Amino acid sequence: MSTHEFNQMLMNNTEFLKPFAITLTRDQEAAKDLMQETLFRALANQEKYHVGTNIKAWLYTIMRNIFINNYRRKSKQQTIFDNTPNDFLLNTNAGAVSNEAVARINIKEIQAAIQDLPEIFRNPFLLYFEGYKYHEIAEMLCEPLGTIKSRIHFARKLLKEQIQRY
Repeated sequence: MSTHEFNQMLMNNTEFLKPFAITLTRDQEAAKDLMQETLFRALANQEKYHVGTNIKAWLYTIMRNIFINNYRRKSKQQTIFDNTPNDFLLNTNAGAVSNEAVARINIKEIQAAIQDLPEIFRNPFLLYFEGYKYHEIAEMLCEPLGTIKSRIHFARKLLKEQIQRY
């Protein structure tokens, strides 16, 4: 297939991409960027397109993969873009408390709140907090998986009520 034929086929199928891009991004400008990136990647990878293959499905796949990769990249950065006139980047990993003594008091309050939980909720919660998976906790405590999930949920709920500042 010649480059001209491929480009023509691409242009004939771009209108079908717009609704899909809007569905993924839920934003007009982001959808336009996603469409542009999709068409760029399609042109750059023209040799990977096999004649007779459904071009719409191929383009949808490219678009979906770009969207997923961008989403994953943004979630790993954990950075919030602030649209104020100065356009600062705020790092969400920064500590909220600047005073170490206050931070220690807060940790002690949280630990005390955890110790005040009823034992039926405290044990699964502490195991979950230590990094065990739900099914591992269920096996250790000889309880059904749903019961463990429920107890951890209620432990979180009780902690939120006890420590209203957080």
